[in-house]
Amino acid sequence: MIYSYLTGLIEQATSAEMIEYADKVYARNQIMRLLHLESFPNESVPVKDIPIPNLLDKLIDYAIEHDIIRDILSEKEILAANIMNCLVARPSAVNEVFYKKFNQSPVKATDYFYALSRNSNYIQMNRIAKNISYKTETPYGTMDITINLSKPEKDPEQIKLEREKSKDITYPKCLLCVENEGYTGRIDHPARANHRMIRVPLADEMWFFQYSPYVYYNEHSILLSEQHRNMKIDKRTFARLLAFTEKFPHYFIGSNADLPIVGGSILSHDHYQAGRYEFAMTNAKEAFSFSWKQYPQLHCAVLHWPLSVIRLKGKHTSDLVHAADEVLAVWKSYSDETADIIAFTEQTPHNTITPIARKRNGVYELDLVLRNNRTTEQYPQGIFHPHADVHHIKKENIGLIEVMGLAVLPARLKQELADIESYLLGEHQQVAAYHRDWAEKLKKQYPDVGSSEETQQIVRKEVGNKFVRILQDAGVFKDNSSFKRFIHVLC
Repeated sequence: MIYSYLTGLIEQATSAEMIEYADKVYARNQIMRLLHLESFPNESVPVKDIPIPNLLDKLIDYAIEHDIIRDILSEKEILAANIMNCLVARPSAVNEVFYKKFNQSPVKATDYFYALSRNSNYIQMNRIAKNISYKTETPYGTMDITINLSKPEKDPEQIKLEREKSKDITYPKCLLCVENEGYTGRIDHPARANHRMIRVPLADEMWFFQYSPYVYYNEHSILLSEQHRNMKIDKRTFARLLAFTEKFPHYFIGSNADLPIVGGSILSHDHYQAGRYEFAMTNAKEAFSFSWKQYPQLHCAVLHWPLSVIRLKGKHTSDLVHAADEVLAVWKSYSDETADIIAFTEQTPHNTITPIARKRNGVYELDLVLRNNRTTEQYPQGIFHPHADVHHIKKENIGLIEVMGLAVLPARLKQELADIESYLLGEHQQVAAYHRDWAEKLKKQYPDVGSSEETQQIVRKEVGNKFVRILQDAGVFKDNSSFKRFIHVLC
C-alpha cells in the first residue's frame, strides 16, 4: 500500500496546484529517498478520498514500521515536514504567485496562500479539528470559546531526548524568526521544512507574513519583523498596523501588549496577529462617544466591553496614527490610585496598550485597549489579570486573542467540564477540587436539569460567563466614571 499512498499524495498535490504535472516524477523520487524506497511499480494505483494529512500519516506509519525513524514526536514531525517540502515551491516562487494574485485582488492572494499552507500540512488541520469550539451569548455579544486540544502530547522518550540535547544551539533564535522558513527542525525545535512566508514591506521595513500552524480562527495569521527584536508598542506600531489594513482590507491586525503579564507568550520578537474574522469586540456597541478638539475629523468612543477600549475611526490613517500616539503617551504616564492604576514603580513602567486595526466600509478603525501589569501582595500575578477565583477556568495571560473575545482554554477542561455535567445530572461525584465550589453553585442554580444535552448547554453558557469575568478582571477601568477621568486628561 505504500506505493498507492505515495501516488495518492502526489495526485492530490497536483490537483491542489502545489506542483505541476511535469514535477510529479521528480517529487515522487524525492519522497522515495526519504522513505528509503529504491524502485517504484509502474502499475501503482493511487488511493482515493483520503485527504493529504491522512495520507501523510500513512507514510509516517510506514517509516516507523520499517525503522526509518523512531516513534517519537520530533522525528515524525521532521519527516512529515520534509515529505511535504518536496511538494511545495521555493519561497521566491510562492511569493511570485502570491503577488501576481495580489495584483488582481488581495483576497485572491491570501486565499492562495492559505490553501497552500493547509495543503502542505503546515497548518495542522487534523490536530485543529480536535479542538472543542463553540459560541456563547453574553451581555457583551457572542463570545468564542475554544478548549485547545491541538497541541500534540510529548511522549516520555521525546522529553528525555530534549533534556539531553545541548542548549548551545541558538538557531533560529526563536519560533518567530525568519530563519524558521525551511528549517528541518531538531529534537527541541519544531520542523519547518514545509514552512513558507510572504515578504510584506511596511513603513520602510520588511515584514514576513505567515499563517499560524494551529489556527484559532479563520485565516489566523502572523506578521513578524525581519529583525529579532523585542515587542514594542509605539507610533510606528500604529502606522504598520494601519498600513497592513490598507494592503489587506479584508483582514484585521493587532498586537499583543509589550509588557509581561499583559503581553503574549513571545515578547522577544516583534510580531502581530491578523486574520479574516469578526470577533465579539469588533461589533461591540459604544458605551459613550467623546469629542477631541485636536482631532475633529475622528469619531472617538469608549466601547461597551469588559476591558477598557477606546475606538478611533477616520478616513485617513495619518490622523489615527497621531491620535493613537497621543493616547499612548498620556496613558503611559497616567495614574489613578482610586482605580489601582499606577504608571510606574520607581523606573519600571506598568501602562501599555493592545492595539487592533481594521478597515470597515471604507473607514479605518483603531481599537486601543488600555493595559496595566502592576502586581501587589494581594494580586501577585497582576491586579488586572484573571483573579484567583477564576483560575480553575483560566489563569494564563490575557493576550490579543482573548482581548477580542475568543477564550483559549486549557485541554484539562475537556474532561473536567464533562465531570461537572455528570455531577449536575447526579451521575457521579467526581469533580476536581478547584471546581467544587463552582459545581455546587451550579447545582443550586440549576436543580432540575433533565438531559445531558441541556446540561452541556448550561455548563458552556456558564464557562462563557466566567470568561466575561476573566476579561473584566483585566479591564483597568471598572466603570465609566473612572474612564471619563482619563478621557478628560487626554482631551
